[in-house]
Amino acid sequence: MSQATSQGPLLDVQFAPRLSIDQVEEGQQFAPKFDAHGLIACVTTDATSGEVLMLGYMNRDALKKTIQTGEAHYWSRSRQVLWHKGATSGLVQKIREIRVDDDQDAIWLRVDIDGGASCHVGYRSCFYRIVPHEACAAQPLVFAESKKVFDPVKVYGDAPNHTQL
Repeated sequence: MSQATSQGPLLDVQFAPRLSIDQVEEGQQFAPKFDAHGLIACVTTDATSGEVLMLGYMNRDALKKTIQTGEAHYWSRSRQVLWHKGATSGLVQKIREIRVDDDQDAIWLRVDIDGGASCHVGYRSCFYRIVPHEACAAQPLVFAESKKVFDPVKVYGDAPNHTQL
């Protein structure tokens, strides 16, 4: 690749073809399985505490850029764009470790976060509410995080919210 970063030239990331169950489940080749939409699920946790920060999706380019740069990139399903986490907010997720599950159809990122938060709503984790065990319309969600880490209006200004109804 002709691109470069401050760390030097980007790696030419190649994914292995998926040839056998043994290769995928027990082999040493990275052969991720993208779904019919070209995406793979990605769980992201804090590398130190283990707290789940977010669930996102990656396409081939996002996964390659994550490996190449050492910073998390995702595919935004709502905006239909490649998204460098923290490019706007400054809340960059620095990769400490990338793992793949047994059949290589899910990614787990262990990250350190500049600014200490991952959620665009302002909370540390995107999983800031608890669903009561007796969940029904009458039972309210319970906030596990009561305080935002940052003010989304100050960080994002009048940028459109990507949450879809």
